[in-house]
Amino acid sequence: MVQSRQLRINGETKSVDAPDDMPLLWVLRDILGMTGTKFGCGIAQCGACTVHIDGKPVRSCLLPVSAVGDRAVTTIEGLAATPTGARVQKAWLDLEVVQCGYCQSGQIMSAAALLAAIPTPDDSDIDAAMAGNICRCGTYVRIRAAIKHAAGGAAT
Repeated sequence: MVQSRQLRINGETKSVDAPDDMPLLWVLRDILGMTGTKFGCGIAQCGACTVHIDGKPVRSCLLPVSAVGDRAVTTIEGLAATPTGARVQKAWLDLEVVQCGYCQSGQIMSAAALLAAIPTPDDSDIDAAMAGNICRCGTYVRIRAAIKHAAGGAAT
């Protein structure tokens, strides 16, 4: 059954009509036209669909829109509005992380959540936070360097 609901996305209230069980990913992409969040595997294993719910990274491909409630959703389109998100996106550009780019919105969302929680992460923090974000092009070394760069550390 289709329900009308209000979602807080990137600081704005959006009205959507969607079934309770529709994944947030499809609400974002198909109903709201926000295509920055990508569909990868559909089973929450690759990380391409990562968004923030109240600042925490979640996989939107399996999260039913009914589970969002009144919590704040941040997508890649709204991430630069936060200081940490802007730093991460700049680091990605500075270090030319992107190869094909398909997974990168999910990678950036996970990295920004990490830096918001742990401003100067070590390698084990980065490994734990980025586990489950798959890059088929293998840009992991550049991703790690960009996270350290965004944190203010050496990009090595």
